Order: sequence, then structure tokens, then C-alpha cells
Amino acid sequence: MDQENARIGALGIDHESPKEEVSPGFEEKISREPSPESFRTAGESGEKTEVQKNQDVEVAQTEDAYPAPVKVPRSQRRGLFGRFTILAEVEEPKHYTRRTKWFITFVIALAAAAAPLGSAIIFPSLTQISDDLHTTPTITNFSAATYMLSMSIFPLWWSSFSETLGRRTIYLTSFTLFLLWNILAAISDNIAMLIVMRILGGGAAASVQAVGAGTIADIWEVRERGRAMGTFYLGPLCGPLFAPIIGGALAEKFGWRSTQWFLAIYGGAVLVFLFFALPETLKATKTPPADPEKEVSRDRPILKRTTSRVSSIHLKSKKYLSMARRIFIDPLKILLYFRFPAVLITVYYASITFGSLYLLNISLETTFSKPPYNFSVTIVGLSYIPSSIGYVLASLFGGKWTDAIMAREAKKAGRYDADGKLEYRPEDRMRENAWIAAFLYPAALVWYGWTAEKGIFWPVPLISNFFFGIGSMLIFAMATTMLTEFMPKKASSGVAVNNFVRNIFSFIGAVVAQPLIAAIGNGWLFTGVGLIAACSSIVVWAMRKFGPKWRERMDRELN
Repeated sequence: MDQENARIGALGIDHESPKEEVSPGFEEKISREPSPESFRTAGESGEKTEVQKNQDVEVAQTEDAYPAPVKVPRSQRRGLFGRFTILAEVEEPKHYTRRTKWFITFVIALAAAAAPLGSAIIFPSLTQISDDLHTTPTITNFSAATYMLSMSIFPLWWSSFSETLGRRTIYLTSFTLFLLWNILAAISDNIAMLIVMRILGGGAAASVQAVGAGTIADIWEVRERGRAMGTFYLGPLCGPLFAPIIGGALAEKFGWRSTQWFLAIYGGAVLVFLFFALPETLKATKTPPADPEKEVSRDRPILKRTTSRVSSIHLKSKKYLSMARRIFIDPLKILLYFRFPAVLITVYYASITFGSLYLLNISLETTFSKPPYNFSVTIVGLSYIPSSIGYVLASLFGGKWTDAIMAREAKKAGRYDADGKLEYRPEDRMRENAWIAAFLYPAALVWYGWTAEKGIFWPVPLISNFFFGIGSMLIFAMATTMLTEFMPKKASSGVAVNNFVRNIFSFIGAVVAQPLIAAIGNGWLFTGVGLIAACSSIVVWAMRKFGPKWRERMDRELN
């Protein structure tokens, strides 16, 4: 009994608080379907009405009545320099309070802004870079494109390592490198050095693109993950919103190198924030011993001088080969997820959208810096605002919308588990929201292409970009959230696969944009891209028809 009381005291459970003893499933049943007996009791006592009101408020505010989070002792905290975190690591990350979860989401969103910030900040100054480093516009665009290529490849390794080393270690390591590479990019004296440093910088910052989504999956339940993922994506989307404005203003006053110094300062500030504010969120799991023979030998007498030199070399060779496999081969195994149709078509659809985004970004700089518009570098930067406003609005409301759609579909199908909680399925995220997005952003591309081609008054093509931002963001957030739910135990791996393909598409888009615009013009280019995007919306139909079967097969093979 004393041990039991001690355990209860350690967990911080208040015996007098009914709130902590109500299970999440029971709370959900209360809020969903009050029993007739409760209303009869209310009529008899005359006090239940107020109690019922308080209970409804409590359910609405808490939503998740988890046990109090059990803090990990400072000396046992995981991750690089884990004992220095102000926010304590806990044994079950989903037991954090809602306020703490939103704080962690904010920290990750802040870090996630670094990669797209670095990508978009040089768009207004591409012409300056060409003149200063004595190269052609195509090669300068290549420096922007290779940044995206590195963002597609490096997350495979960041994601793989994060599943074993933890999230915090990856964040701190990658942002230390991001700081270093941007300092070297700022002092580059030729285009080759700039391209290499930007490749390394983009690869370092890209860690958050995959690992960040894994962190969101670590701390949030499925039924709220759409809203949390939408909030997380505000970080990556504020990058494209502010980067061209900041980049244009800095480049016009101090030259293009100031944009790289700004990235270094931003990376350093985020690194300090992560160091003190972000605990490890990957749930600790008990794993079998790495070498069972060593476990057996613990019960036996220690034998000395029985290992020959040959066997010693053999053991060391196996150790180094195992390490090499973990470093070079295991991260590539993530690509095997493409054998699952649900993953393949979800990634494809997001990638088509992302590639068109970078075609649009290059077109904006090329089109509005020349006649008939002749915008200055600063004004070119401002021309990216409409699409970014669309991103932010869709991020704020789109995630909550998809969560509501999932709950509606689960209730319609009568899917409840043994505790009375709704059972959610990833494919339910592709419903009317996906169809609206599938129409909106291809139409906006065609609208932009022909109005820019004809030199129509500048607000007309820029307004189309607002609708492109809404439609494309609905697809980005929807696809990313679905991938974390298809592979709940490997959430960052699913997002890494998505980043791998979509950033290859964006790389191709950034490379071919300038030659294609020069060859066929904005009108026909974006008409073609819009048609491809519209035809790709067959993915939404396929997911609705075949999604459940694909997911069940995937669950069997992964579990």
C-alpha cells in the first residue's frame, strides 16, 4: 500500500480531483451523447443543470484528460545537451498540457521557417548575383534550384537518424551546420562556392521539414493533428511570405550578400532557442539488446585471452560495416515506402503542386522586373505577398477543416473503438476540401499565365496568386498530415519521402522555368502546368475508391 501511494504521489494525481480520473473515452461519450438518467437527475436535484454546464465547459477546454505528465529527471534527459532544456522532457509526450504542446509547435514552426526563408530570400536579387559573380541568369537560377535539390535528399538522412538519435540531437546538429554554411555563402567570391554553400545550407535547414512533422506526430493525437500541422506549416509558409520582402529590401540597400548574413543570424537565433526550449519528444521505447550473446554471457564467468586476433578483427569489421550501413544504406530504405500506392499517389499529388509553386516563383522575378512592369528589387519582393497570404489563411483554417471532415466521416460510418472514441482514417482527409483545391490552384495558374503574358495591370495577375496560395496550401498540409498517419510509428520517414520527391520537382521547375518562359511565354507554360495539375486530381478519386484497401494492406505489411 505504501508503494502504491508513493507511485500515485509521483504521478501527481489528485485524489480529490474528478477531472484526472475521467478517461478520454468517457469524456467524449459525455460530450457526444448524454444519458437520459443524467437529465432525470437534473430535474430531481435542481443542481445538475449548473454541474452539467461546468462539465461541458471542462470537456470543451481540456478535450484530452490525460494523466499528469511524468517528468524525466534532468540527468536522464535524452538528446544532445538534453539536461539544459528549460521545458522538461516527459515519459509520454502526448501527456503534455495543451499549452505546452502549442509552445512546442511554435518552436518547431520557427525552426521550419529557415529552409524556405533561405530558398526564397535570393529571388529578388538573382540579377544582382549574376552581375556581381559574372555569370548568366540560368546559372544563377541553378543556385536557387540546387538549394531545393539538397532539401529533397538530406531529409532522408535526417529522418532516419532522428528515429534512433532523437529529434533534439538532429535539430541542434543541423542548425549548427546551417549557421556555418550561410556564413561561408555570404563571403563567396565565385558562383561555384556559392552553389556549394547553398546546397549544404539547404540540406542542413531541411531537417525540420521531415523531423518537424515527426515532432508534431509525437505530441498530438490524430483527431487534432490536422489543426496542429496547419499551425506548424505557418513557419514554412511565413518564409516565402517575408523572405522576398526582406531579401528585396536588404539587396537593394546592402547587396545580395546581406541576405546570406541575415540567414546566418536567423539560424544562430533559432539554434539558441532550440538549445534551451525544446525537449526530446520521441517516445522512449524498450529495445532488445543489440547483441543477445553479450546478455547471456553476463551470467557466466568472464573469460580472458580466449579471443584470437582473427576473430577480434572480424568483430571490428562487423561493427564498422554495421555503422556504414546505418549511415549510407538505411536512410535510403525510406524510398521503399513508394511500394505502397497510398504513399505513392499522395506524394505525387503534393509534388506536382510544389513544382508549380517554384515555376511561379521564378516567373514572378523574371516577369515583373522587366517591361512592361519594370519593378524595382524591393517591389518584386512585395509581389510574393498575395500567394503567401493565401498560404497563411489556408494554413489557419484548412487544418481545422480537414479535422472536422475526418470526424464527420468517422461518425457517418459509425466507427468507434471499445472506449467509445472515434476511429479516424487518413484517406478521409481527401474529401470536398481536396476537390476545391484541385480546381482552385490549376485555374489560378492559367489566370496568372495569360494576364502576365499580356502585361495586364499588375493587381490582376497577383490576385490570381492569392487563390493559388489557398489551393496549393490545402494540398500541402493535407498530404503531409496523411503521410504521418499512414505511418504513425515512422512519421518523419513518411514526410521525408514526400520532401524527397516534391523538392526534386521544385528543382526541375526552378531550372526549366527561365528557358520555358523565354521559349513559349507565361501563357502557354502555365496553361500546360494547369492542365497537368487538373488531370492529377484523379488522385482524389482514387484515394476515395481504393484508399481503405491500400491502407489495410500497408498496415499489414508495416505491423
